[in-house]
Amino acid sequence: MVLKLTIEYDGRNYSGWQLQPRHDSIQGRIEAALERIFAAPVRVFGSGRTDAGVHARGQVASISIPRPFDATELQRALNSILPADIVVLDIAAAPDDFDPRRAARSRVYEYRVLNRQVASAFDYRYSWLVRDRLDLAAMNRAAQIFVGDHDFAAFRSLGTEVRTTIRRVISSEWTRADDVLVYRVEANSFLRHMVRAMVAAMIDVGRGKLTRDQIATILAGCDRGAAPANAPPGGLYLVEVRY
Repeated sequence: MVLKLTIEYDGRNYSGWQLQPRHDSIQGRIEAALERIFAAPVRVFGSGRTDAGVHARGQVASISIPRPFDATELQRALNSILPADIVVLDIAAAPDDFDPRRAARSRVYEYRVLNRQVASAFDYRYSWLVRDRLDLAAMNRAAQIFVGDHDFAAFRSLGTEVRTTIRRVISSEWTRADDVLVYRVEANSFLRHMVRAMVAAMIDVGRGKLTRDQIATILAGCDRGAAPANAPPGGLYLVEVRY
C-alpha cells in the first residue's frame, strides 16, 4: 500500500532532508518513527532534498507500508513519535507507481528577509536580517530575468552531479509586508542552493551593488564565481510541491 505524506519541518536542527551517515536528518527521523510503528524498515522517498537549516511547509514524500493501516491513525501515531519540529500534515492513498520526485510538475519556494536595523528575538532563525535599505522595485525587475528556460550554472553550488543545469522558472517575485520581504519562486525543479544564490544576487541589486543588467550577464555567463555567495539557509522554505 503506497501512501503520500505531506510534511512540514523546522530544518534548523537537522543536516537536511536526506539520510546521511552519522547526521540527523528529516528522512532519518521519519523512517525511524515508521520502523517503531511497523516493526520493520520502511523507506521514505521525498519530492526533493532540502539542505541543512532549510525549512518546509509542504514537503511531499511517499511510503510503501508492509500492512494495511488507517491513514488518520498512522498520521496520529507518527506525530506522537516525531519531534515537535517535524509534523505530518496529511496522509493519503496514492497509486502504486507514485514517485513524489518524478511526478512533480513544479516546486514553490519562499525566502524571507527581515529588512530593518534591529534583529528579531523571534525570527532570527527563520529569516535573513538585512539592515541596508533595499529597493524592492529594482529587486523585482531583477527577479523577472530568471523567468523562463535558462542555464542556472552560475546560481548553484558546485560538487553535485546533474544531467543538466537548465531549469524552467515559472514565476519569480518579491513582496513586502512592513519590514519583511518575501521572495516567492516556482520552477519545474531547482539546482542545489539555486534559490539562495538568486536571492543573494537580488539583495545586492536592492542594495545598489549590482544592476539588473549585471544579473543578466551573470546568468548568461554560467560562471558560479561571478555570482555572490549564497544567502543563509534559515530564510528558505519549501512551501508547495505541485502535481
